[in-house]
Amino acid sequence: MKTILVIFSILLLSACSSVRLVDSWKPDQTDPFNPKKVVVLGVTQNLIARIIFEENLKKELQSRGIQAVESVKVFDISFTDSKRTDDEIESMITGLSEEGFDAVIITTVKGVEKKTSYSPGHTTIGYHWERFGRYYYRYQNVYYTPGYYNEYNIYLVETGIFNINEEDKKSLVWIGAFEIVNPETIKNTAHDYVKAIILQLEKEKIVKKI
Repeated sequence: MKTILVIFSILLLSACSSVRLVDSWKPDQTDPFNPKKVVVLGVTQNLIARIIFEENLKKELQSRGIQAVESVKVFDISFTDSKRTDDEIESMITGLSEEGFDAVIITTVKGVEKKTSYSPGHTTIGYHWERFGRYYYRYQNVYYTPGYYNEYNIYLVETGIFNINEEDKKSLVWIGAFEIVNPETIKNTAHDYVKAIILQLEKEKIVKKI
């Protein structure tokens, strides 16, 4: 649990160069669930990262008519800092339900994979130089550009929506798995990942398009 929290902190302090949906699932229902009041929860011990991510997702949900509240405004700051018992979690869910919340949207990092890519070298061709002197002067030190290796990380991130008003309080409404490639800054990571989540929720008709 600690390892996942640390990885998610690193992720949310970064921004992604790309976000890709890997898979998504929702149950077959004749009466689809559309949340009305939700808690947005990013599982990380880094408070700044958590606030930025939750704020981004909250704004997107609110713009679609959903009352959304960041977890930092609902839970005690220390709640996600350590492992909780089943009883503590059930008590939390009951309290949320009593306050009118019907869903929790939770995001966690499932793992990280290191990748290496190779860019081959190339020879420079200066066909537009007609005089030998100018050609030699221009290219005497740049005949060949060597290849190089580039290392980067791919993060597998999951976001799930749970209906907390069901009898067992564990009803999964939707879950999506995403790959985030080579994150760099917190602002762009939060923006790009939230955008990917919302796009898929619109396709699944869980939230409305605007």
